[in-house]
Amino acid sequence: MAAEHAQHWGPGPLFVGKGTLQGCRSHPASHAHATLAFYTGGQATIEQRTHLRLTSGDVLLIPAGEKHRTVEAHRAEFVGLGFHPSAFARTEVGPMLEPFERVRQGASAVVPIPSGRQEHLVRLLSEIHEETRAPASAMGEQVVRSLFSLVLAEVARSRAWTGADTHTSWVGEALTFIERHCLERLSLREVAAAVGRSPAHVTTAVKQATGHSVVEWIISGRLAEARRRLLSSDERVDIIAERVGYADPTHFIRLFRRAEGLTPAAWRKQHRAAGAPGNGASISAA
Repeated sequence: MAAEHAQHWGPGPLFVGKGTLQGCRSHPASHAHATLAFYTGGQATIEQRTHLRLTSGDVLLIPAGEKHRTVEAHRAEFVGLGFHPSAFARTEVGPMLEPFERVRQGASAVVPIPSGRQEHLVRLLSEIHEETRAPASAMGEQVVRSLFSLVLAEVARSRAWTGADTHTSWVGEALTFIERHCLERLSLREVAAAVGRSPAHVTTAVKQATGHSVVEWIISGRLAEARRRLLSSDERVDIIAERVGYADPTHFIRLFRRAEGLTPAAWRKQHRAAGAPGNGASISAA
Protein backbone atom coordinates (compact mmCIF):
# COMPACT_ATOMS: atom_id res chain seq x y z
CA MET A 1 0.00 0.00 0.00
CA ALA A 2 1.17 3.52 -0.68
CA ALA A 3 1.95 5.74 2.24
CA GLU A 4 0.25 8.98 1.28
CA HIS A 5 0.15 12.28 3.08
CA ALA A 6 -2.29 14.89 1.86
CA GLN A 7 -3.14 18.06 3.72
CA HIS A 8 -6.76 19.20 3.96
CA TRP A 9 -7.70 22.78 3.22
CA GLY A 10 -10.79 24.93 3.32
CA PRO A 11 -14.27 24.21 2.01
CA GLY A 12 -14.21 26.36 -1.13
CA PRO A 13 -14.31 25.20 -4.76
CA LEU A 14 -10.50 25.29 -5.03
CA PHE A 15 -7.89 24.01 -2.59
CA VAL A 16 -4.13 23.45 -2.51
CA GLY A 17 -2.00 21.07 -0.46
CA LYS A 18 1.26 19.17 -0.46
CA GLY A 19 1.48 15.40 -0.64
CA THR A 20 3.97 12.53 -0.68
CA LEU A 21 3.70 9.04 -2.13
CA GLN A 22 5.79 6.03 -1.17
CA GLY A 23 5.27 2.37 -2.04
CA CYS A 24 2.34 1.09 -4.08
CA ARG A 25 -1.43 1.00 -3.97
CA SER A 26 -3.68 -1.38 -5.85
CA HIS A 27 -7.17 0.11 -5.63
CA PRO A 28 -8.25 2.72 -8.22
CA ALA A 29 -9.94 5.91 -7.05
CA SER A 30 -11.89 8.75 -8.61
CA HIS A 31 -12.94 12.12 -7.22
CA ALA A 32 -15.67 14.69 -7.75
CA HIS A 33 -12.97 17.34 -8.12
CA ALA A 34 -10.33 17.65 -10.82
CA THR A 35 -6.68 17.63 -9.76
CA LEU A 36 -3.51 19.26 -11.02
CA ALA A 37 -0.49 17.69 -9.28
CA PHE A 38 2.93 19.27 -9.81
CA TYR A 39 5.67 16.80 -8.86
CA THR A 40 8.62 18.45 -7.12
CA GLY A 41 10.68 15.41 -6.13
CA GLY A 42 11.06 11.66 -6.38
CA GLN A 43 9.24 9.59 -8.97
CA ALA A 44 6.00 7.71 -9.33
CA THR A 45 4.16 5.46 -11.76
CA ILE A 46 0.46 6.23 -11.96
CA GLU A 47 -2.11 4.16 -13.81
CA GLN A 48 -4.58 6.50 -15.50
CA ARG A 49 -5.88 4.64 -18.56
CA THR A 50 -2.23 3.73 -19.17
CA HIS A 51 0.91 3.68 -17.02
CA LEU A 52 2.39 7.17 -16.57
CA ARG A 53 5.88 7.82 -15.20
CA LEU A 54 6.24 11.08 -13.30
CA THR A 55 9.40 12.79 -12.08
CA SER A 56 10.27 16.21 -10.70
CA GLY A 57 8.99 18.93 -13.00
CA ASP A 58 6.01 16.99 -14.33
CA VAL A 59 2.37 18.01 -13.95
CA LEU A 60 -0.29 15.29 -13.78
CA LEU A 61 -3.80 16.27 -14.87
CA ILE A 62 -6.68 14.21 -13.47
CA PRO A 63 -10.14 15.23 -14.73
CA ALA A 64 -13.02 14.84 -12.30
CA GLY A 65 -14.32 11.29 -12.30
CA GLU A 66 -11.27 9.75 -13.97
CA LYS A 67 -10.08 6.58 -12.24
CA HIS A 68 -6.41 6.41 -11.32
CA ARG A 69 -4.10 4.60 -8.92
CA THR A 70 -0.50 4.54 -7.79
CA VAL A 71 1.43 1.60 -9.23
CA GLU A 72 4.65 2.47 -7.41
CA ALA A 73 6.24 5.54 -5.90
CA HIS A 74 9.67 6.43 -4.52
CA ARG A 75 9.61 9.50 -2.29
CA ALA A 76 7.35 11.27 -4.76
CA GLU A 77 6.51 14.78 -3.58
CA PHE A 78 3.89 16.98 -5.19
CA VAL A 79 1.92 20.17 -4.76
CA GLY A 80 -1.68 19.44 -5.63
CA LEU A 81 -4.44 21.80 -6.69
CA GLY A 82 -7.98 20.44 -6.59
CA PHE A 83 -11.03 22.24 -7.94
CA HIS A 84 -14.65 21.69 -8.85
CA PRO A 85 -14.98 22.47 -12.59
CA SER A 86 -18.63 23.50 -12.40
CA ALA A 87 -17.66 26.43 -10.12
CA PHE A 88 -15.33 27.82 -12.82
CA ALA A 89 -16.85 26.73 -16.15
CA ARG A 90 -18.85 29.97 -16.53
CA THR A 91 -16.11 32.31 -15.36
CA GLU A 92 -13.11 33.72 -17.18
CA VAL A 93 -11.25 30.57 -16.08
CA GLY A 94 -13.54 28.36 -18.17
CA PRO A 95 -11.60 28.48 -21.47
CA MET A 96 -8.37 27.75 -19.58
CA LEU A 97 -9.68 24.34 -18.50
CA GLU A 98 -9.07 22.97 -22.00
CA PRO A 99 -6.06 20.82 -20.97
CA PHE A 100 -8.35 18.76 -18.73
CA GLU A 101 -10.82 18.36 -21.59
CA ARG A 102 -7.96 17.27 -23.86
CA VAL A 103 -7.00 14.59 -21.35
CA ARG A 104 -10.57 13.32 -21.38
CA GLN A 105 -10.34 13.18 -25.17
CA GLY A 106 -7.27 10.96 -25.04
CA ALA A 107 -4.30 13.36 -24.72
CA SER A 108 -1.49 12.47 -22.33
CA ALA A 109 -2.18 13.46 -18.74
CA VAL A 110 1.51 14.31 -18.12
CA VAL A 111 2.82 17.79 -18.94
CA PRO A 112 6.55 18.46 -18.38
CA ILE A 113 7.13 22.03 -17.17
CA PRO A 114 10.30 23.72 -18.52
CA SER A 115 12.97 24.04 -15.83
CA GLY A 116 12.93 27.83 -16.08
CA ARG A 117 9.20 27.97 -15.22
CA GLN A 118 9.03 25.46 -12.38
CA GLU A 119 9.82 27.86 -9.54
CA HIS A 120 7.25 30.29 -10.90
CA LEU A 121 4.59 27.57 -10.89
CA VAL A 122 5.44 26.65 -7.29
CA ARG A 123 5.12 30.32 -6.28
CA LEU A 124 1.70 30.59 -7.94
CA LEU A 125 0.47 27.50 -6.12
CA SER A 126 1.84 28.83 -2.83
CA GLU A 127 0.02 32.13 -3.34
CA ILE A 128 -3.24 30.30 -4.03
CA HIS A 129 -2.66 28.30 -0.85
CA GLU A 130 -2.32 31.49 1.19
CA GLU A 131 -5.36 33.12 -0.41
CA THR A 132 -7.60 30.11 0.19
CA ARG A 133 -6.65 30.08 3.88
CA ALA A 134 -7.74 33.70 4.34
CA PRO A 135 -11.33 34.61 5.31
CA ALA A 136 -13.58 34.32 2.28
CA SER A 137 -14.51 37.45 0.34
CA ALA A 138 -15.52 38.45 -3.17
CA MET A 139 -12.16 40.14 -3.73
CA GLY A 140 -10.27 37.12 -2.41
CA GLU A 141 -12.19 34.88 -4.77
CA GLN A 142 -11.24 37.08 -7.72
CA VAL A 143 -7.57 36.93 -6.71
CA VAL A 144 -7.73 33.14 -6.50
CA ARG A 145 -9.35 32.93 -9.94
CA SER A 146 -6.64 35.15 -11.41
CA LEU A 147 -3.87 33.02 -9.88
CA PHE A 148 -5.64 29.86 -11.01
CA SER A 149 -5.75 31.22 -14.57
CA LEU A 150 -2.00 31.82 -14.45
CA VAL A 151 -1.37 28.25 -13.26
CA LEU A 152 -3.49 26.87 -16.08
CA ALA A 153 -1.69 29.11 -18.57
CA GLU A 154 1.68 27.70 -17.46
CA VAL A 155 0.41 24.18 -18.10
CA ALA A 156 -1.29 25.01 -21.40
CA ARG A 157 1.73 26.68 -22.94
CA SER A 158 4.14 23.97 -21.77
CA ARG A 159 2.67 21.57 -24.28
CA ALA A 160 1.34 21.72 -27.84
CA TRP A 161 -2.33 20.72 -27.60
CA THR A 162 -3.00 20.87 -31.34
CA GLY A 163 -3.97 17.91 -33.49
CA ALA A 164 -6.56 15.20 -33.12
CA ASP A 165 -6.48 13.01 -30.05
CA THR A 166 -7.42 9.34 -30.04
CA HIS A 167 -9.46 7.10 -27.76
CA THR A 168 -12.08 9.77 -27.13
CA SER A 169 -14.30 8.78 -24.22
CA TRP A 170 -17.95 9.69 -24.58
CA VAL A 171 -18.28 9.22 -20.81
CA GLY A 172 -15.74 12.04 -20.49
CA GLU A 173 -17.80 14.08 -22.92
CA ALA A 174 -20.85 13.48 -20.74
CA LEU A 175 -19.02 14.67 -17.63
CA THR A 176 -17.77 17.78 -19.44
CA PHE A 177 -21.34 18.51 -20.59
CA ILE A 178 -22.57 18.17 -17.00
CA GLU A 179 -19.84 20.50 -15.72
CA ARG A 180 -20.86 23.14 -18.25
CA HIS A 181 -24.62 22.84 -17.88
CA CYS A 182 -25.38 21.48 -14.40
CA LEU A 183 -26.56 24.88 -13.16
CA GLU A 184 -29.35 24.77 -15.73
CA ARG A 185 -32.44 22.55 -15.63
CA LEU A 186 -30.43 19.51 -16.64
CA SER A 187 -31.73 15.94 -16.80
CA LEU A 188 -30.32 12.52 -17.60
CA ARG A 189 -32.21 12.57 -20.91
CA GLU A 190 -30.48 15.81 -21.94
CA VAL A 191 -27.05 14.47 -21.01
CA ALA A 192 -27.74 11.32 -23.03
CA ALA A 193 -28.86 13.35 -26.05
CA ALA A 194 -25.68 15.45 -25.87
CA VAL A 195 -23.48 12.35 -26.31
CA GLY A 196 -25.79 10.47 -28.67
CA ARG A 197 -26.57 7.57 -26.34
CA SER A 198 -29.69 6.23 -24.65
CA PRO A 199 -30.39 7.28 -21.04
CA ALA A 200 -30.06 3.65 -19.89
CA HIS A 201 -26.68 3.29 -21.61
CA VAL A 202 -25.41 6.55 -20.12
CA THR A 203 -26.62 5.59 -16.65
CA THR A 204 -24.76 2.29 -16.72
CA ALA A 205 -21.55 3.53 -18.35
CA VAL A 206 -21.09 6.63 -16.17
CA LYS A 207 -21.71 4.64 -13.00
CA GLN A 208 -19.23 1.94 -14.05
CA ALA A 209 -16.58 4.45 -15.12
CA THR A 210 -16.76 6.84 -12.18
CA GLY A 211 -18.60 5.12 -9.36
CA HIS A 212 -21.29 7.82 -9.38
CA SER A 213 -24.53 8.28 -11.27
CA VAL A 214 -25.35 11.11 -13.67
CA VAL A 215 -27.74 12.60 -11.12
CA GLU A 216 -25.03 12.47 -8.44
CA TRP A 217 -22.65 14.32 -10.79
CA ILE A 218 -25.26 17.00 -11.43
CA ILE A 219 -25.90 17.44 -7.70
CA SER A 220 -22.14 17.53 -6.98
CA GLY A 221 -21.60 20.33 -9.49
CA ARG A 222 -24.53 22.35 -8.20
CA LEU A 223 -23.46 22.04 -4.58
CA ALA A 224 -19.89 23.07 -5.46
CA GLU A 225 -21.23 26.29 -6.98
CA ALA A 226 -23.57 26.76 -4.01
CA ARG A 227 -20.64 26.51 -1.59
CA ARG A 228 -18.73 29.08 -3.64
CA ARG A 229 -21.64 31.51 -3.45
CA LEU A 230 -22.22 30.89 0.23
CA LEU A 231 -18.59 31.69 0.98
CA SER A 232 -18.06 34.70 -1.28
CA SER A 233 -21.44 36.47 -1.38
CA ASP A 234 -24.28 37.59 0.85
CA GLU A 235 -26.97 36.19 -1.42
CA ARG A 236 -29.97 34.67 0.34
CA VAL A 237 -30.17 30.90 0.40
CA ASP A 238 -33.31 30.85 -1.78
CA ILE A 239 -31.54 33.00 -4.40
CA ILE A 240 -28.53 30.68 -4.38
CA ALA A 241 -30.84 27.68 -4.74
CA GLU A 242 -32.35 29.21 -7.87
CA ARG A 243 -28.96 30.15 -9.31
CA VAL A 244 -27.67 26.58 -9.01
CA GLY A 245 -30.71 25.00 -10.64
CA TYR A 246 -33.27 24.43 -7.87
CA ALA A 247 -36.63 26.19 -8.07
CA ASP A 248 -37.59 24.72 -4.69
CA PRO A 249 -35.32 26.07 -1.91
CA THR A 250 -36.53 23.40 0.49
CA HIS A 251 -35.32 20.66 -1.85
CA PHE A 252 -31.96 22.44 -2.19
CA ILE A 253 -31.58 22.77 1.58
CA ARG A 254 -32.38 19.08 2.01
CA LEU A 255 -29.74 18.05 -0.54
CA PHE A 256 -27.16 20.41 0.93
CA ARG A 257 -27.75 19.16 4.47
CA ARG A 258 -27.49 15.56 3.31
CA ALA A 259 -24.09 16.32 1.75
CA GLU A 260 -22.62 18.65 4.38
CA GLY A 261 -24.42 17.77 7.61
CA LEU A 262 -25.56 21.40 8.00
CA THR A 263 -28.11 23.68 6.43
CA PRO A 264 -26.66 26.20 3.93
CA ALA A 265 -27.10 29.05 6.43
CA ALA A 266 -25.37 27.16 9.23
CA TRP A 267 -22.59 26.02 6.89
CA ARG A 268 -22.00 29.61 5.74
CA LYS A 269 -21.80 30.83 9.33
CA GLN A 270 -19.32 28.09 10.26
CA HIS A 271 -16.98 28.56 7.31
CA ARG A 272 -17.01 32.21 6.30
CA ALA A 273 -15.21 33.62 9.31
CA ALA A 274 -12.12 31.46 9.03
CA GLY A 275 -10.29 30.02 6.07
CA ALA A 276 -8.56 27.60 8.40
CA PRO A 277 -7.38 24.11 7.43
CA GLY A 278 -9.97 21.39 7.73
CA ASN A 279 -13.37 20.45 6.37
CA GLY A 280 -12.14 20.35 2.79
CA ALA A 281 -11.49 17.73 0.18
CA SER A 282 -8.08 16.12 0.23
CA ILE A 283 -5.52 16.52 -2.52
CA SER A 284 -4.70 13.20 -4.10
CA ALA A 285 -2.47 12.41 -7.04
CA ALA A 286 -3.26 8.72 -6.95
